[in-house]
Amino acid sequence: MVRAMPDQTIPGASLGLATLPNLRDLGGWPTAGGPVRHGVLYRSTELHELAGPDVDALAVLGLRTIYDLRSVAERDARPDRAPEGVRDLALDVLADATGAAPAELPALIADPARTTELLGDGGAIALFSGAYRDIVALPSALAAYRAMFADLADGGSTPALFHCTTGKDRTGWAAAATLLLLGVGEDGVRREYLLTNDQLLPALRPLFDRFAQAGGDPALLEPVLGVRSEYLDCALDEMRTRFGTIEGYFADGLGLDAGVQAQLRAALIDAG
Repeated sequence: MVRAMPDQTIPGASLGLATLPNLRDLGGWPTAGGPVRHGVLYRSTELHELAGPDVDALAVLGLRTIYDLRSVAERDARPDRAPEGVRDLALDVLADATGAAPAELPALIADPARTTELLGDGGAIALFSGAYRDIVALPSALAAYRAMFADLADGGSTPALFHCTTGKDRTGWAAAATLLLLGVGEDGVRREYLLTNDQLLPALRPLFDRFAQAGGDPALLEPVLGVRSEYLDCALDEMRTRFGTIEGYFADGLGLDAGVQAQLRAALIDAG
């Protein structure tokens, strides 16, 4: 039996799939032209653990395309369990990065002693702040996001879902960039971004517990497994420094001109 989805009248509400945490619709956020369309674009964690009734619940969304923003190693280790017939496009955001924290979370937390050395005394915040600048500026990141947004603008690819591993960093910027381009205010974009702390961290509690049992301090994992406003600030600062505005990021960074940007707005805004 297919489980009914939660009420999606509140922007950012979790879809409530236990094996696919941090899954939510980008719809409902207000813009000057109308709210972002519901049922068109979703964000989530990787789909490797998808199982049980959640398989049917995801199928209800009618996805046509999945944009996988993970590295080759991440995909090989934990391949998506995508619904049958759905395109699953590999778009490696951090292919050009050296020691990219978002792509190396399992290794970062596997050894408590090493984690303490690397992430203690503000190390985690510094590491992820740099990673967010990479997510905006790396050639591989620009190529990956260009491919995703160009495909969305081209039509026929939605409903679509994009994800990385935990659905918070590479995915978080993809969501933020989308909403900013559509005209969602920065306060709303930030609220949507920070929802990850409510929707993902509870699902990762067993990982925190195992880390503590191995002798680590769980507090070290919070800035690693959650999100922080200062991470998004770094991405926004990098965008503005390099490209000026979100429209400049799309035009000069991603190579998607005003016409393509207009196509994205038409596809993703419910103008009534």
